[in-house]
Amino acid sequence: MQQDTYAKRRFWVLVAIVSISGFSQGMLLPLISVIFERDGVSSSLNGLNATGLYLGTLLISPFIEKPLRKFGYKPVILTGGAIVLISLMLFPLWKSLLFWFILRLFIGVGDNALHFASQTWITSNARPETLGKSIAIYGLSFGVGFAIGPLLVPLVNIAEALPFIVSTVLCLVSWALVFTLKNDKPEPIDVKSANSNVWHRYKKTLSYAWIAFLPPLVYGFLESSLNAIFPVYALRREFDVSVVSLILSAFAIGGIITQVPFGTLGDRIGRYKVITFGLLGGGTMFLIGSFLESYQWFVFVAFLLAGMCCGSMFSLGISFMTDLTPKELLPTGNLLCSIFFSVGSLTGPFLGGAFIEHATMSYLLLVALLLFTVFVIISLGGRKKRINNQKGF
Repeated sequence: MQQDTYAKRRFWVLVAIVSISGFSQGMLLPLISVIFERDGVSSSLNGLNATGLYLGTLLISPFIEKPLRKFGYKPVILTGGAIVLISLMLFPLWKSLLFWFILRLFIGVGDNALHFASQTWITSNARPETLGKSIAIYGLSFGVGFAIGPLLVPLVNIAEALPFIVSTVLCLVSWALVFTLKNDKPEPIDVKSANSNVWHRYKKTLSYAWIAFLPPLVYGFLESSLNAIFPVYALRREFDVSVVSLILSAFAIGGIITQVPFGTLGDRIGRYKVITFGLLGGGTMFLIGSFLESYQWFVFVAFLLAGMCCGSMFSLGISFMTDLTPKELLPTGNLLCSIFFSVGSLTGPFLGGAFIEHATMSYLLLVALLLFTVFVIISLGGRKKRINNQKGF
């Protein structure tokens, strides 16, 4: 009984940590984009600067699994949180493209350590019958934070440093909660097994669950591109800054509404069916939104509905990967989820910035095209792996 109580408390502490991390990311992307746009920075350079966060996530990924297996979850979460905290504190000290890019790089390193350890901790201890729901709550906490983050962007009109200060204080409070947890380590690997070789683990995990890594890639693209590039695109179309913040929050709120229902539905009818429905629905909403850009509130509705369809892609991808992967390879699977998320996040701002710089079509068409493409790949891949009719998937 006491162990069950502690397990619940540990779960909610991890949920709180991730929600504040989501808040910081949700605030940083549009906030810095708006600041640079006001300073006359080009959209391509603005988008390239935004990739710093995800470049840091990608760079640290190959090196993070070994410390997790050696030292356990708690030290990795504390280290990641400390890196994020220090980086946030340094933003107001000096406004420079290069300096802020480096800080975003370090935040990517810290966030990846924090997320990788916390989501592996949850997936390793969740019961199979409630796995989807547990990961959905985890994703929901990030989504709530990410939805609230952009609402702080208008604070830049009061003082440019104010949003950074608020974010730092909240991160400090959540980081302190981790000290109340007992450390734990992942399932050990048999040193005589072929799985003890890191590159073999990557290859083996990809062979089991490659299809499950595409939803995190999609979510990474959407999260970074919409929050870093859409504000620039919208301001050039003379959208009001406050309305842009609301539109970005609408996408995150949509994901919040469906996160737990989709996760629970995935437990019942299979993640594959829920994922393909979400991709098709999200692509359709963005396609419709591209024809309604003259009406700011119609775009708001399109983002809300698209968020309802696609806002669960990361958590569904993690649950799907857990279904398909042996338990001793779960840390590697979670790591690959982070890597694919980072690849999507890196390409999002860069492609989005280049698109609005050189293309005459609606930016939302680019987003819709990505979703439709991945829908086709997963549909064909699911049939090939014969998993689309299996309830657990």
